[in-house]
Amino acid sequence: MLIAQLSDVHVRPKGLLYKGVVDSNKMLSDAIEHLHGLDRRPDLMLLTGDLVDEGHPDEYSHCVELLRELTIPYLIIPGNHDHRDNLRAAFASHAYLPKRGPLHYCVDDHPVRIVALDSTVPGKHHGHVDAAGLTWLRSTLEANRQKPTVVIMHHPPFVSGISYLDKYRCIETEPLEAVLRSFSNIEAVLCGHVHRAMTRRWAGTMVCACPSTTTEIALRLAVSAVPCSYIGPPACMLHLWDPEQGLVSHTSYIGKYPGPYPFI
Repeated sequence: MLIAQLSDVHVRPKGLLYKGVVDSNKMLSDAIEHLHGLDRRPDLMLLTGDLVDEGHPDEYSHCVELLRELTIPYLIIPGNHDHRDNLRAAFASHAYLPKRGPLHYCVDDHPVRIVALDSTVPGKHHGHVDAAGLTWLRSTLEANRQKPTVVIMHHPPFVSGISYLDKYRCIETEPLEAVLRSFSNIEAVLCGHVHRAMTRRWAGTMVCACPSTTTEIALRLAVSAVPCSYIGPPACMLHLWDPEQGLVSHTSYIGKYPGPYPFI
């Protein structure tokens, strides 16, 4: 199974730029074109939060319009820039989304089970999974301890070392770690939020954070670093699962670059 992952697409109303600088809408279209042009068609695409920038219904309307270009089945989860109920209304045709409350769900239609955990805190930028969410997660994972499972959430549950990002991380993660560590069939935890590719071994599995299709948050590791971002290179991730080898994750850069050349 090949799973594509896009994250932090930050769609704006038609004709408006993200932060007044970046055409995030076109960059989403470019990302979709990139997925369609891969030499192997993904079986599923995961969009791991920040579908839009300000949570407005007109942003969601345009996001839905742009995603109609996609010919690959896809699943969504909210990010800190999303508005839970506006997202739910815009994607009402996505029957897997709960009708109320946090957008936790499980899709078990593929060789790899997808368990989505809504880590958003309405009105805040940091992430957190409350006791009810942890109970739901444990019950959902307990339903099948053998099938390969990928957990998706928006906020990475670890400290990155980039100080201006870490204050917006998923906080109080020890109970979440304890739940996940008690299951041996978690192939990976897939996240977004940080606009960078990051990996960390955690809770007995791997956490992979996906780059953004819009901007790349600067890799500045000094404690006193000033927040900043760059335009490009946009990227997505491809997660290839094989029943013999398990899951391997690749960063796939979006855009035209010199090559291919006849060497490896």
